[in-house]
Amino acid sequence: MIDLMAVNPNINPPSPIGPVPNENQMKWQDLEMYAFIHYSLNTYTDQEWGFGDESPDLFNPSDLDCRQWVKVCKQAGMSGIIFTAKHHCGFCMWPSDFTDYSVKNSPWKNGKGDVVRELADACREEGLKFAVYLSPWDRNHPKYGDKEYIDYFRNQLRELLTNYGEIFEVWFDGANGGDGWYGGANEIRTIDRTTYYQWPETYKLIRELQPETVIWNDGGDRGDLRWVGTEAGNVGETNWSLLYKTGDTSYPMLHYGLENGDAWVPAETNTSIRPGWFYHEPENEHVKSLSKLMDTYYKSVGRNSTLLLNFPIAPNGRIHPNDSLRGIAFSNMIKKVFECNLVKNSCVKASNVRGNSPMYQADNVIDDDESTYWSTDDDISTGSLTFDFDKPTSFNRFLVEENIKLGQRVKKFSIEACVDGKWLALTDELAGNGDGLTTIGHRRIVCFPTVTATALRFNVDDSKASPVISKVGVFLAPELTPDIPDSGEKRSSALRIFFSSPTQMLIELDKAQKLTAFRYEPPQNSKSGTITHYALYSSTDWTNWTELASGEFSNIVNNPIWQTIKFDPVDARIIKFDAIRLYEGDRMAYSDIELVGETQED
Repeated sequence: MIDLMAVNPNINPPSPIGPVPNENQMKWQDLEMYAFIHYSLNTYTDQEWGFGDESPDLFNPSDLDCRQWVKVCKQAGMSGIIFTAKHHCGFCMWPSDFTDYSVKNSPWKNGKGDVVRELADACREEGLKFAVYLSPWDRNHPKYGDKEYIDYFRNQLRELLTNYGEIFEVWFDGANGGDGWYGGANEIRTIDRTTYYQWPETYKLIRELQPETVIWNDGGDRGDLRWVGTEAGNVGETNWSLLYKTGDTSYPMLHYGLENGDAWVPAETNTSIRPGWFYHEPENEHVKSLSKLMDTYYKSVGRNSTLLLNFPIAPNGRIHPNDSLRGIAFSNMIKKVFECNLVKNSCVKASNVRGNSPMYQADNVIDDDESTYWSTDDDISTGSLTFDFDKPTSFNRFLVEENIKLGQRVKKFSIEACVDGKWLALTDELAGNGDGLTTIGHRRIVCFPTVTATALRFNVDDSKASPVISKVGVFLAPELTPDIPDSGEKRSSALRIFFSSPTQMLIELDKAQKLTAFRYEPPQNSKSGTITHYALYSSTDWTNWTELASGEFSNIVNNPIWQTIKFDPVDARIIKFDAIRLYEGDRMAYSDIELVGETQED
């Protein structure tokens, strides 16, 4: 309660602290989740990176439907779409005036089609934002590496930014230089990614043509947004939206930001809904499970980032049903988790209120008004909010948001639940370091086992200045079980699996574990990709590898059951599984994978 007799009607709002987001960055942050769409000639060559010599004749989808893409993404909770207008192979998904290597020389629609146009129009029909990915690296163009290519690159950028309406983000991939076709040269070309593209002039062009867009760039000059250093779908539990204006960025800087950075450069977490960025048929059974997607949500949107979730397009020109159903289940679960804020009608008390004014009172954090917030006096950089429930209440999720228009401030916070009259500290069960309760930013979501309490206390333990907290939420998330429709839960759901080549699988663990066995379940609906001969290795540092086993899976084709590879106990953080021989096909496939620890049963 506020003592009205003591209210100072002239109390000033808190002054901004450090760098703050501009208007474009604020609008981008509010999007929270949006989709990547990967589609190009790679879709028809079963590759992730095209070489640049693939024939345009390959592009002839039988049922391309951009409206289906958009409707799926909208149902999956995405607020916009970023489309790979040109990937590294150089093939343009619009009829560019500056190259023949585009859809205009494909059999699709007799060369009269424009995928970028169809997708941009479909997005606007459904109320989704639209954006473009344009690869700086072009393995097709004969002049890549020369100054002449920069003019070509900017001409294509101008086409995309002037002919397709409002663009909310421009995405420049960090892959630059290497081997390629390059107009028939078939050679390796290297460039200095920090200087070759002359980014300042390119940025100037973008600002002129699309003044409301944001720039994602991992190529040297600082854009408006940053990569998080991994494509695994997570950012650090400590995540400052700050970097230095200039200089190289190491993995820790990308993953955790910089507390004392001098530029506002928030994090965008990008990952795919399946192992690859482009469509590969053997991955149809490996669309990420609902629990993995929720884990990704908590470790991206729930850690002061946005989530850029990829939906690859299948060769027929549509998003595969497995991806569609999983994406929709993901959206439905997010809605279910956060549909009821259990502190919405609670009694809230603050340890201090700025100027003792109702403008900054504790109730502001539960009023659903983004413009209001709780704050303390200038000389107080810590404080607490206590929420009293009218009856014992069960919950397992805590959400808190700062008013980042005034800068990111909180360095450390804690939460406590009053259980049977005693205050118990709660920690983030998803954190890899400490209790995980450090920065807040745009949104922080903390996950913990279900507790039943009569009150909850949120403490700001350390802050750059008086805290400005705009929202607090407490929720009870349902348990994720295999019987949830389209959940896709498997034993491998929690594993971080990716492929360094079509015949090599890598599994990365958060920390070293003592393992005793590896289990492989071959594909159940096809023999293609079934591994008949294998080699298995482990490492703790990505450099030194130990061979654990090699051999043959006997009779696996006729009897495709779980195969168990046992070995002496070994400390491992990375497992490498090589397919020495496949029964048929040229890409390894699996139904499920399991790592067995020393305390597990086979």
